[in-house]
Amino acid sequence: MYGKVRARVGALAGRMRRDAGMVTSEYAMGIIAAVAFAVLLYEVVTSGQVKTELQNIVKRALSVRT
Repeated sequence: MYGKVRARVGALAGRMRRDAGMVTSEYAMGIIAAVAFAVLLYEVVTSGQVKTELQNIVKRALSVRT
């Protein structure tokens, strides 16, 4: 019984060692997804309504009296 368990754990450990990281295509897909998210976020932040709200927040922050 112990020998079977040890062999199974050894096989699983060996399999985990072989899959050490992402391949180049996975990195490329990750970079594409990150760039797409950044573009979407940029479009939202620079839209008219959001831009106006951000300007109002900055104006209120600068006009606060202590």
